[in-house]
Amino acid sequence: MSDIELLLIQAIKDIAEHGFDSPERIEKWVNALRRAAGSELGSPEEIEGKIRASLKAVYERNVIQGSILKRHPKVSTFTLRNIEPQLRVELHNRILASANLIKLNREKTIEQILQRFSGWATSIPAGGSEVVDRREVKKGVIKSLRQMSFEERRVAIDQGHKLISNISAVVAIETGAIAATWHQHFTQNPRKCHTERDGKVYAIRGNWPMGAGYMKKGAGYTDEFEQPAEFPFCRCDFEYLINLRDVPPEMLTRKGKEYLEN
Repeated sequence: MSDIELLLIQAIKDIAEHGFDSPERIEKWVNALRRAAGSELGSPEEIEGKIRASLKAVYERNVIQGSILKRHPKVSTFTLRNIEPQLRVELHNRILASANLIKLNREKTIEQILQRFSGWATSIPAGGSEVVDRREVKKGVIKSLRQMSFEERRVAIDQGHKLISNISAVVAIETGAIAATWHQHFTQNPRKCHTERDGKVYAIRGNWPMGAGYMKKGAGYTDEFEQPAEFPFCRCDFEYLINLRDVPPEMLTRKGKEYLEN
């Protein structure tokens, strides 16, 4: 049993016996629970360290080991190495964003614990009560704490997907990608609009073949909707195309087809 659970048992016992007989009694336990909850959840520095390690592992796998190239079949490892400085900026930004998000979740969790305890404690009349179900009170107060470690893992996974998506977008820009195929990795409750996009090819606005009159926009432009992994816990991704020969025939104009035949 954790330190905060032991402390909460003591706090519930005290309030059940004495009730809300003074604001000082409640304040004493609230302050003690705040310190214990902060210790249980870890300091902001510890939280940032965890998320940094998690996202660095994602970066290592995708950039250093080259897994990101699965989304860019025609991009070489040499090219990826040349644009790595730009990709490290994405890693740094994502670490900061992720750490801030988890810190906010941490603060929210602590406040929920304190609010639930205070709400219950102030409802007990002075002199205490013999009908308090102490086990249920403890369970209700501390449930958000038990959820926090699960939320940390979810945030780390989601931010990892967002990092990969951002890195992939940078690679696409730096290598002159002209279109992208939306791929949905089906989850338990897939978003309908993402299911409808699965397998469709979208043009990247301002690409050179469209400027030359060789290519049509296909299913649309990639900037007309949210990007893969932009929505919470989205696992979709883009596979980018950099050669005109790789786009579907229906996206080619007659001029584009003639260009490829020559």
